[in-house]
Amino acid sequence: MPFFQVLLLAFLIGGVSGLRTFTGPATTAWGAHLRWLGVSNSLFAWMSSIAAVAVFTLLALLELVMDKLPSTPSRLRPAGLIGRTISGVLCGGCLAYAGGQSPLLGAVAGIAGAIAGAFAGNRIRASLVKALKVPDFVIALLEDAVAISSGLFIVSRF
Repeated sequence: MPFFQVLLLAFLIGGVSGLRTFTGPATTAWGAHLRWLGVSNSLFAWMSSIAAVAVFTLLALLELVMDKLPSTPSRLRPAGLIGRTISGVLCGGCLAYAGGQSPLLGAVAGIAGAIAGAFAGNRIRASLVKALKVPDFVIALLEDAVAISSGLFIVSRF
């Protein structure tokens, strides 16, 4: 796969992680498990295991619920950003490897995507709530759908 295409996909899966910390790893694990991503015999081979799929899917589902609670801290707080960047590293590196490129460069693209996704997602969500005059919950559900569908679309490109 061409270098820039792989880096774009690594950046985009990082963006998914910026929206929802565990949706990036969950969709990446599903992609690896379904053999859309060629990661066997690599550092990322564990991502194709049933255990990885189950754990990341469960964490993603829990996050989807937790995101709707009023007590959930902002994704832009340090803990949220750190988790999202770690997720971006993992997913970006995995996609880069699957695309025949450097996992290190993919990890860097994943970090950039995660940070961009976190800030852009926060801004867009707040703007839509205000502009459409709807409860945050409604836009949060839309954001969930965007993150899940985008993640699956990205990992299916390999």
